[in-house]
Amino acid sequence: MVDSWERARRILEGSKIPLDRLAHLRPLDGGTYNTVEELRLSDGSRYVLKLAPDAPGLSYEKQLLVSEAEFYRCAAEAGVPAPRLVSVGGDTDGRHLLMTACPGEAWGSWLTDVQQAGLRTELGGLVARLHRVTGPAYGYPSGALGHLSRDWRTAFTGMLDAVLDDARHYQARLPRSADEVARTTRAAGPALDLVTTPSLVHFDLWQGNILVDRSAGEPRIGGLIDGERMFWGDPLADFVSLALLGDIKKDEAFLAGYREAGGRAEFGTPALLRLALYRTYLYLIMLTETIPREADEEHDRWVQDVVAPELVAALDEIEELTMSEWRAS
Repeated sequence: MVDSWERARRILEGSKIPLDRLAHLRPLDGGTYNTVEELRLSDGSRYVLKLAPDAPGLSYEKQLLVSEAEFYRCAAEAGVPAPRLVSVGGDTDGRHLLMTACPGEAWGSWLTDVQQAGLRTELGGLVARLHRVTGPAYGYPSGALGHLSRDWRTAFTGMLDAVLDDARHYQARLPRSADEVARTTRAAGPALDLVTTPSLVHFDLWQGNILVDRSAGEPRIGGLIDGERMFWGDPLADFVSLALLGDIKKDEAFLAGYREAGGRAEFGTPALLRLALYRTYLYLIMLTETIPREADEEHDRWVQDVVAPELVAALDEIEELTMSEWRAS
């Protein structure tokens, strides 16, 4: 049995923080993969400690904390509120990530419609700033799926192939076979060639990973957290989790803030194809990860009842759009 206090003290000491200042430690829930703990020091400062699990996961989940550290470095470069990286490394208990805690709480239903609209506009501007940060090539910086690629089609095809291989390995319940998904998505490959700059993509910006700070009165975004699934790729990919199981085109407040800050959000046929591909990728992950994570019956039922039909809808859209493109050419 690992002593959480002793482990936290070791990591604080390795980060040049006096370990005798640790006054309080508590586990944080809401995560689905890593272990997360809040550390409070005697001077009132707060840190968050993330620890990678020993449990099996999907192929892209190797070295997730390396990607998360990269996201926080980039967010600081972009001037976007996010945890400040303190240290990332390994100890006898596995890889860890130590970061500062951001103010606020997860975006919730307590916000009024007016407050939500204002926050969505603010969020749009922040995401546009993130997308101005560019990387050296395409793919996951952790190296979980191999080296970065020189073009986005190669990188994304590798990402999709990896999760389909995971689905086959874990015998995940998919509404269409992995081979059929592969055939459908391959037909949309040319749309990926239009992406020519490897931009920073968070890829997990659902409301649970957006902290809202009310300490100064009017709610403001306190931080974008859980950047562990970031990659270098197409900025449009972020629109999938930003409108999880929905349609980003209907989020007028977000799009207004995004465009005002210089982000490009156009929805012609190639963009719609890419959005359908990215929805397919995310929904495949959500369906497959239930197996290694041993999801309970309630969550498994939700994934099958809600996510599986959305995967089918995304694949149907790819087929329809590729057919219309073929007819137009």
